[in-house]
Amino acid sequence: MYDVSRYNRAMAPAISVRLDDEADRALRLLQAAGMTRSDAIRSALVAAAGTLRRHAELAAEVAALDADVDDREEMLAVAELMESLRAPG
Repeated sequence: MYDVSRYNRAMAPAISVRLDDEADRALRLLQAAGMTRSDAIRSALVAAAGTLRRHAELAAEVAALDADVDDREEMLAVAELMESLRAPG
């Protein structure tokens, strides 16, 4: 019974990769810190996806701010005010 339930669970797909020298050094560093090879690779993939997601979110926010005419006008007004308050040089 144990073997049946143990092997009927869905298994994650296995992949194979070829590492360049930099990636191999990074993997060895993560393994030296106590991570398994699989954990290190999974962690790196999740972190890379998170970085891409944050960049996309930031780009969307920048585009929305750039399209906001009122915000740009307010930004220019604040810049002009700050310039007028600057000590003469």
